Amino acid sequence: MMHPTADAGFGVYVHWPFCASKCPYCDFNSHVRHAPVDEARFVAAFAREIAHRAELAPKRAVTSIFFGGGTPSLMKPATVGAILDAIGQHWPVDPQVEISLEANPTSVEAERFRGYRAAGVNRVSLGVQAMNDTDLKALGRRHTAEEAMGAVGIAASIFDRFSFDLIYARPNHTPAAWAAELKEAIARAAEHLSLYQLTIEPGTWFHKLHQAGKLVVPDDEVGRALYDVTQEVCAAHGLPAYEISNHAAVGAQCRHNLVYWRYGEYAGVGPGAHGRLVTGQGRLAMETELTPETWLEKVETQGHGLADVEILTPEAQGDEYLLMGLRLTEGIDPRRYTALSGRVLDPERVAGLLEHGLIVRHPDGRISVSPAGFPVLNAVIADIAA
Repeated sequence: MMHPTADAGFGVYVHWPFCASKCPYCDFNSHVRHAPVDEARFVAAFAREIAHRAELAPKRAVTSIFFGGGTPSLMKPATVGAILDAIGQHWPVDPQVEISLEANPTSVEAERFRGYRAAGVNRVSLGVQAMNDTDLKALGRRHTAEEAMGAVGIAASIFDRFSFDLIYARPNHTPAAWAAELKEAIARAAEHLSLYQLTIEPGTWFHKLHQAGKLVVPDDEVGRALYDVTQEVCAAHGLPAYEISNHAAVGAQCRHNLVYWRYGEYAGVGPGAHGRLVTGQGRLAMETELTPETWLEKVETQGHGLADVEILTPEAQGDEYLLMGLRLTEGIDPRRYTALSGRVLDPERVAGLLEHGLIVRHPDGRISVSPAGFPVLNAVIADIAA
């Protein structure tokens, strides 16, 4: 029997939890430390966690590796190389493996790009976030627009593949300004852009400012206009959406992210990393300790940093498959939903969504969310999964 997620590939996610400063909109597991980080100690811990996951999920061919964070571009290239070596010692690695690293577009970090390339990284994702200094300052970023574009240029000269992120629906953001900014971004991005609508996340500095009335973001109507501009401009310039926030030229999608969205298997190592592995017990949802120091201690004493492991029920697997897969413009296969969950999609709910033009049924049986459905994606998923 074919492995249930073999078609989606097998990814390894490595979480580097440290940042130089905390961005006011960020709710990721990132930590600022003023003392230098003991990278050798972290490398040893990453290697132990990798060995542990390889025991749980042996003989998988690694198709993608992703260094996320935090800010992985604060790591020494030798640290990245050592982690890649550890992965290669425990799993066979696909000769076409995609190895991505998230980086801040500062000149200091761009100086390390050659070192990352030599270590094996073949794709970088740059957190640009805005193309003008006023908005960068408002977003708490530590780089200027000029510095960011310099880093993009350096990335383009060193890596065959690179991407950058922008945030829209920023305070005072207009559709016209965003369209101009997007065109400039596409001219420099070449093949891939991640475009996120600013959301005010609980527990962030922006949330406090927003509640105090000191931060005003575009209302729903303007937010929708900004979303529509994003789709139109990107599609017109050869970077259509392949996922609700990700745009790429044909064949340039981020393979690692596709592993998540196609509900494949991935090992997550490092503080606060998540994983999904199919073992003899079933499909396991795994989470590691969030605090870097606690994670380190746990790995050193127990051989892994897992804080939570759950065996997913068939129903939970079906729900996760819908939640991930319907974000993709390619959509989901109802037969795979049935194979995972043991249920069929409710024909009445499917018919209702089709009738309202919120989903599309393809000749091969796939179901995908329509352009009209994407702005209300959460509601569509909630309806179909009910």
